[in-house]
Amino acid sequence: MRLFRNPVLESLTHVHPLVPLLLWGPVAILLLGRSMMVDGLRIPQLLPVAAAALLVWTFTEYSLHRFVFHFPARSRPGRWLVFLFHGVHHEAPQDKTRLVMPPAGAILIMALLWGLFELLIPAPWAQPFLGCFIVGYLIYDYIHYATHHFPMRHPLLQRLKQHHMRHHFSGVPGRYGVSSPLWDVLLGTTGR
Repeated sequence: MRLFRNPVLESLTHVHPLVPLLLWGPVAILLLGRSMMVDGLRIPQLLPVAAAALLVWTFTEYSLHRFVFHFPARSRPGRWLVFLFHGVHHEAPQDKTRLVMPPAGAILIMALLWGLFELLIPAPWAQPFLGCFIVGYLIYDYIHYATHHFPMRHPLLQRLKQHHMRHHFSGVPGRYGVSSPLWDVLLGTTGR
């Protein structure tokens, strides 16, 4: 499915699945390494930060998916933008190059979130929080990729795959969590 006539713009809509790991993995390592080497934080101190960041990631994933990527835009440009960011994935859910977020969009979203975390979380905790949040994002990206392209034999992974496939194919709105159904259960969007 072609989105742009311009070949450069079109190429930006296709992303190899390793790109998020290559882009965000070093950022997460740098943020976590810096917090340990420069700020002197130790792993036991970082464990609660990691748990909080992963929980916040799951809520962010749910919220972006539900309220941004499935936004009921009324204008033609708005509908096109929603389609560009996420609708194309629903049109071609098995397209291996349109499963992970293009870097331009991911960098913009991550920059906004980094600024928000720096405002809300006191030093020296914002940077390790962001590093663990990025780890949550990477977990999400690869669970999402796997739900579309791998058999997922482990029972927990099978449940995640079934949850996400129902999001795509049940015809009932809901099931916005990919890496966790937690917020769907708590907020009543399991589509039952």
